[in-house]
Amino acid sequence: MEKKILVTRSSLPPLEEYVEEIRDIFESRWLTNMGVKHEALTEELRRFFDVPEVTLFQNGHLALEFALQALGLRGEVITTPFTFASTTWAIVRAGLTPVFCDIDPETYTLDPAKLEALITPRTAAILPVHVYGTLCDTDALAEIAARHHLPLIYDAAHAFGVKKDGKSAASFGDVAMFSFHATKVFHTIEGGAVCCHDPELSQKLFRLKNFGIQENETYCIGGNGKMNEFEAAMGLCNLRHFPEEITKRKQVYERYRERLTGVTGLKLPPQQANVTPNYAYFPVVFLDAYGETRDEAAERLQARGYFPRKYFYPCTNAFPFLGQRYTPESTPIAAAVSRRVLTLPLYADLECADVDEICRILRREV
Repeated sequence: MEKKILVTRSSLPPLEEYVEEIRDIFESRWLTNMGVKHEALTEELRRFFDVPEVTLFQNGHLALEFALQALGLRGEVITTPFTFASTTWAIVRAGLTPVFCDIDPETYTLDPAKLEALITPRTAAILPVHVYGTLCDTDALAEIAARHHLPLIYDAAHAFGVKKDGKSAASFGDVAMFSFHATKVFHTIEGGAVCCHDPELSQKLFRLKNFGIQENETYCIGGNGKMNEFEAAMGLCNLRHFPEEITKRKQVYERYRERLTGVTGLKLPPQQANVTPNYAYFPVVFLDAYGETRDEAAERLQARGYFPRKYFYPCTNAFPFLGQRYTPESTPIAAAVSRRVLTLPLYADLECADVDEICRILRREV
């Protein structure tokens, strides 16, 4: 069969381990609605994240959308256009208006220096994104949010296991949302979570994900965002293997860095001081000095069976569905990076020989 290496591949626990984990689900026939596995994973993640409140969801998108609803926001949310569509759609679907702030050219995360000029009386919250597992400037953002009395909501979909000065990414802001999609460093097949420090907010989230059912048999407006037992069981298995996952990913990540450092016109991902990374992605940005566009390099890789991803492209403020008020030119750094960035294949079991071949192609040695 012709070689086809995709940008990512899901990690799985040993089949026998997962079968054993789900055995009691078959015996109890409790398949969803916050069963034993759901509660066990919630508790394990509380310990892992070192936060008091974790609410599991069917996916990260619903987790973020319900978090915005639970906070009771009205008006505008300042966010980044350099993100996956889900971040922007969660804001829009929650009845809020996105306002796009440009990004830092080194970290590709929301730039605090450009943030305050966008704050108005209509601003309801700030929603930055930890891009590729690279953390935002959490100190600067916390200071600005506090001074303007605004909730700080992190899209931490890429930041599972990332720490700054030993502190989990789940600890920053009023809310941190994580995605447990099958392509992430930790997954529950489909899934997500909201982490916070406020038990009252956690209770609101619990009600919202369960159709808005309240204790007194009344309802608020909610939906169905529950994680089922089979997904939670996968999460319990994968959490046990997470250290091994990170070790394998680190080997791939460092091999890329070793072999691509010094290539003229290739900008490699940032290395953050005092941050424990999760090696989620390896993005490279093609500068003019490379002598070839991002798309041309991608075509050469694909011709040899390697399929990187233009992630993120385009910027979400380029989406026509948002109307005429938005334009990528309003965030020129984000627009430029989106046209030049390529995330290379990276997953735990990617062979070093394939990494080497990808690097040879990018170095134009083959």
